[in-house]
Amino acid sequence: MNLTSEKMEKVAFILKTTAHPTRIAIVQLLAANDSLSVSDISEKLNVEQSLLSHHLSGMKLKGILSSYRDGKNIFYSLKMREVIDVIQCLAACTFL
Repeated sequence: MNLTSEKMEKVAFILKTTAHPTRIAIVQLLAANDSLSVSDISEKLNVEQSLLSHHLSGMKLKGILSSYRDGKNIFYSLKMREVIDVIQCLAACTFL
Protein backbone atom coordinates (compact mmCIF):
# COMPACT_ATOMS: atom_id res chain seq x y z
CA MET A 1 0.00 0.00 0.00
CA ASN A 2 1.18 3.46 -0.84
CA LEU A 3 -0.87 5.87 1.26
CA THR A 4 0.55 9.16 2.40
CA SER A 5 -0.39 10.34 5.87
CA GLU A 6 -2.60 13.01 4.24
CA LYS A 7 -4.51 10.35 2.27
CA MET A 8 -4.84 8.15 5.36
CA GLU A 9 -6.31 11.09 7.32
CA LYS A 10 -8.80 11.87 4.55
CA VAL A 11 -9.88 8.24 4.14
CA ALA A 12 -10.22 7.83 7.92
CA PHE A 13 -12.33 11.00 8.07
CA ILE A 14 -14.61 9.78 5.27
CA LEU A 15 -14.98 6.34 6.82
CA LYS A 16 -15.80 7.74 10.26
CA THR A 17 -18.30 10.22 8.86
CA THR A 18 -20.12 7.69 6.68
CA ALA A 19 -19.88 4.66 8.97
CA HIS A 20 -23.59 3.87 9.05
CA PRO A 21 -25.76 2.01 6.51
CA THR A 22 -28.15 4.95 6.19
CA ARG A 23 -25.31 7.38 5.55
CA ILE A 24 -23.81 5.12 2.89
CA ALA A 25 -27.24 4.84 1.26
CA ILE A 26 -27.54 8.66 1.31
CA VAL A 27 -24.17 8.99 -0.43
CA GLN A 28 -25.11 6.42 -3.07
CA LEU A 29 -28.43 8.15 -3.69
CA LEU A 30 -26.87 11.60 -3.97
CA ALA A 31 -24.10 10.24 -6.20
CA ALA A 32 -26.81 9.28 -8.70
CA ASN A 33 -28.69 12.60 -8.36
CA ASP A 34 -27.47 16.20 -8.42
CA SER A 35 -29.59 17.12 -5.40
CA LEU A 36 -32.61 15.77 -3.58
CA SER A 37 -34.99 17.15 -0.98
CA VAL A 38 -35.17 15.64 2.48
CA SER A 39 -38.62 14.24 1.69
CA ASP A 40 -37.34 12.66 -1.56
CA ILE A 41 -34.44 11.01 0.25
CA SER A 42 -36.75 9.87 3.04
CA GLU A 43 -39.16 8.32 0.55
CA LYS A 44 -36.47 6.61 -1.54
CA LEU A 45 -34.67 5.16 1.49
CA ASN A 46 -37.82 4.47 3.51
CA VAL A 47 -36.35 6.27 6.53
CA GLU A 48 -38.21 8.59 8.91
CA GLN A 49 -37.53 12.25 8.22
CA SER A 50 -36.45 12.98 11.79
CA LEU A 51 -33.79 10.24 11.74
CA LEU A 52 -32.75 11.18 8.22
CA SER A 53 -32.39 14.85 9.18
CA HIS A 54 -30.04 13.80 11.99
CA HIS A 55 -27.78 11.95 9.52
CA LEU A 56 -27.95 14.71 6.91
CA SER A 57 -27.12 17.51 9.33
CA GLY A 58 -24.16 15.56 10.74
CA MET A 59 -22.78 14.89 7.28
CA LYS A 60 -23.30 18.53 6.31
CA LEU A 61 -21.53 19.72 9.46
CA LYS A 62 -18.54 17.53 8.56
CA GLY A 63 -18.42 18.93 5.01
CA ILE A 64 -19.55 15.80 3.18
CA LEU A 65 -22.84 17.35 2.03
CA SER A 66 -24.07 20.81 1.11
CA SER A 67 -27.63 22.08 1.21
CA TYR A 68 -29.85 24.89 0.07
CA ARG A 69 -33.38 25.91 0.88
CA ASP A 70 -36.09 26.37 -1.76
CA GLY A 71 -39.27 27.51 -0.03
CA LYS A 72 -40.14 24.95 2.63
CA ASN A 73 -37.83 22.28 1.18
CA ILE A 74 -34.17 21.70 1.94
CA PHE A 75 -32.16 20.08 -0.83
CA TYR A 76 -28.92 18.17 -0.24
CA SER A 77 -26.08 17.32 -2.58
CA LEU A 78 -22.63 15.78 -2.28
CA LYS A 79 -19.98 18.37 -1.54
CA MET A 80 -17.04 15.99 -1.03
CA ARG A 81 -17.13 13.84 -4.17
CA GLU A 82 -14.19 11.71 -2.94
CA VAL A 83 -16.67 9.89 -0.71
CA ILE A 84 -18.01 8.13 -3.80
CA ASP A 85 -14.54 6.79 -4.62
CA VAL A 86 -14.02 5.43 -1.11
CA ILE A 87 -17.41 3.67 -1.11
CA GLN A 88 -16.78 2.27 -4.61
CA CYS A 89 -13.41 0.91 -3.45
CA LEU A 90 -15.10 -0.80 -0.51
CA ALA A 91 -17.84 -2.18 -2.75
CA ALA A 92 -15.16 -3.71 -4.98
CA CYS A 93 -13.57 -5.62 -2.07
CA THR A 94 -13.73 -9.35 -2.70
CA PHE A 95 -14.37 -10.22 0.96
CA LEU A 96 -17.65 -8.27 1.17
